Amino acid sequence: MKYIVELEQVTKEYDLGATKVRALGGIDLTFEKGEFSVVMGPSGSGKSTLLNIVSGLDRATSGKVRVVDVDTSASDDGALSRLRLEKIGFVFQAYNLIPVLTAVENVEYVMLLQGRPPAERWKRAKEMLEAVGLGGLHDRFPRELSGGQQQRVAIARAIAAEPVLVLADEPTANLDSKTAASLMDLMETLNREKGITFIFSTHDPSIVARARRKLTLHDGLLLETEVAGKVDTDAESTFTASAREDRHDPSIHGERPRAISGILGGS
Repeated sequence: MKYIVELEQVTKEYDLGATKVRALGGIDLTFEKGEFSVVMGPSGSGKSTLLNIVSGLDRATSGKVRVVDVDTSASDDGALSRLRLEKIGFVFQAYNLIPVLTAVENVEYVMLLQGRPPAERWKRAKEMLEAVGLGGLHDRFPRELSGGQQQRVAIARAIAAEPVLVLADEPTANLDSKTAASLMDLMETLNREKGITFIFSTHDPSIVARARRKLTLHDGLLLETEVAGKVDTDAESTFTASAREDRHDPSIHGERPRAISGILGGS
């Protein structure tokens, strides 16, 4: 499997009354296994929409999407749920922790759904909380944790089951710089040693600096790809002309609605 993610002419439109708002327009994009990549762009550029479509939490209006050898654009909800459960880890801006579960129970929840033995998932969950600096708070409920601590629980949950792909939407937004750097070190180690693919959506320059591939979205179009310090001008030229035309199209501007996100897409 060369490509862990493949997008072919992917578009996404939302209906706002009589108006259609385009969040993504004709995206052609692939990610190879083991990438450590970042998607950049201003608010409303389509970053979160792109991650939601890759995860199967949202469906493209048109185009083909293939993730971990599964054609998600042609899969039913059950197949998408299994894919997310078995292969994909998530870090959301809004944490999406389950309020009635403790920190350690939140981290082990995906492993519980996977059917792993209680002792194994408990041990792994506690190890992950230690790794993100929350070893002494494993029995706290989300309401008893700060925003930054809740984000660290969410990161621990995302990586606990060692998925093949992690999608992280602004993972350091609520963290101080020291904690953010420590967690990015952890994710880089998992990428290097376990081969886990990471795709980040972020405005954080510290994440951008670590990424080995940088993608820029604007008005739902891919404008630029930079790999190892070099700009892919083919990607830029493919979409820049369309971007210039779209700047004069009032139907595509304004705030983009975001898909409802959840651990398995059911909440």
